[in-house]
This record gives sequence, C-alpha cells and structure tokens, in this order.
Amino acid sequence: MAHPCALTIAGSDSGGGAGIQADLKTFMMQGCYGLSVITALTAQNTCAVSAIEAPTPGFVAEQLRVVRADFPIRAAKTGMLFSEVIIGAVAEGLADKDFPVVVDPVCVAQSGARLLMPEAVEAILTRMLPLADLLTPNRLEAELLAGLPIGGKADADEVIRRLLARGAKAVLLKGGHFEIGQTSDSLVTDRLVLADGREWVLSRPFVATRNTHGTGCTLSAGIAGQLALGKALPEAVEAARDYLQLALETAWDLGDGDGPVNHLAPYERHLSESAKQASKH
Repeated sequence: MAHPCALTIAGSDSGGGAGIQADLKTFMMQGCYGLSVITALTAQNTCAVSAIEAPTPGFVAEQLRVVRADFPIRAAKTGMLFSEVIIGAVAEGLADKDFPVVVDPVCVAQSGARLLMPEAVEAILTRMLPLADLLTPNRLEAELLAGLPIGGKADADEVIRRLLARGAKAVLLKGGHFEIGQTSDSLVTDRLVLADGREWVLSRPFVATRNTHGTGCTLSAGIAGQLALGKALPEAVEAARDYLQLALETAWDLGDGDGPVNHLAPYERHLSESAKQASKH
C-alpha cells in the first residue's frame, strides 16, 4: 500500500519532542511517508534550548528543491523558520506549490527560548501567510502577528480577521494558552475559521500534565498528515486534534522539565487491542 508523502519544513529538536523529530513521528502515526527540510539545529532537552545553529538560506532552498523534484508531496507544514532570509528561501521554494501548506508560526519554545528572530515576524506575515492554507497560532503567536492582545472573544474575532486579511486561507486559533475560564473549567477550545466565514469550534477535555512539549508541532503535523491522506480541512483538524489528545493523555514523565507528548500512542493502543484479541483465542 502506498503512503502519501508529507513534508515538514522546520527546526531540529535534539530532545526529540518537537520540531522535525515530532513531525516525522506524527506523520508516521497518520500513515504518511515523512520528508524533511531542516531550517535550524537546536541543542535542547526538556529544560532548555542552549544553542541554535542555522544553515545557510541556500542550503535550505536546496533541500526543498531536491525533495520537491523527486517526491509526490501531498501536503506540507512549516514550523521554526528562525530568520528573515530563511523564510524568504522557503517562501520562494513553495511559491508554485500544488499541495496544501499548514503554517505553524513557531516563535517561542516551551522553555521560553526565542525560536524566531524579532526582525523575522514581518517576513512571516508578508511571505508565509499568503502561502498558508491553514495558520495554527497559539494565543501568544496570534497576538504577536496581529498586533493585538486578546482579552476576550471580540479581541479573538478581530485577531482572526486580521490574520485572514494577511492572506491565510484559514486560521486555527488554539486554546491551550488561554486561562481556565476563557475556555471553560474543564475544556480546551480551538477555533477553526475559514476565509469565507465558516467556523468550527473544537473542544477537548483539559489534560493536567506537564508533558506538553511539542504540542503545536504535533498538531500541525497531524493536520498536514490528514490533508495528505485526502481529508477536507475540518475533518483533518478534528482527526489531528484527537491524535494530540490521546498523545497528551498517555504521555509519561521524561527528563527533568516539560516532557514530550506520547507520539506512539495509537501504536501502543493497537498493540494492546491485538494482545487482548489474542488472549481470547
């Protein structure tokens, strides 16, 4: 059985919980063949990002060129793009794309380390949003890109309008960074809004865990994987959100800081169900 190709354009996380590593694990769990273009190397673990090294924009562009030349890419996602010149190289390499692109505007790591240079914010707005079939900001990223703090639903509505006006075809405003009470006491609520005004509200139970490293990468990769499988955007978002929920619910403590979600959760569930079936015979 052929598996559709899904591409991640993002930074490498040496701790394996976010970035390229999380994306490739997620693609596999969606049933996709994962490809990668590495935009930055990070030295990090669950506690901190201690160093970042970026390849030249030309090398980023060459990675993207050769991957696109040889593989039938069905969907892609972007994550950590780091600098204005790397964003330019990626945007040029995707200018003639014939597949959907999910843009995850990664700005800050879970540990608080900045993953996007300050001068690169405008480049995200002008170069990447027009390429985005879906933009997946958390609260802090949405406020930064829209230039407006979110104090309530009216502000959130305006932030989404501003991001759609910059060219994104759809925005998924994630609820994980909103205070309890702005979603509800027990639910995390995400809002998917399309440029034509259609909207879906996705709520899932809040998972009380410190192991949330890589949640944004995992969700955007899950959506890209589902799009590669041929799902329509609302269905792709629902399926990816279900995958992330299971990964959060089954995460275990790893390292001394904020551990990763459990990317292997569907595989573990499959093994458990297979063992139960075998025991009946």
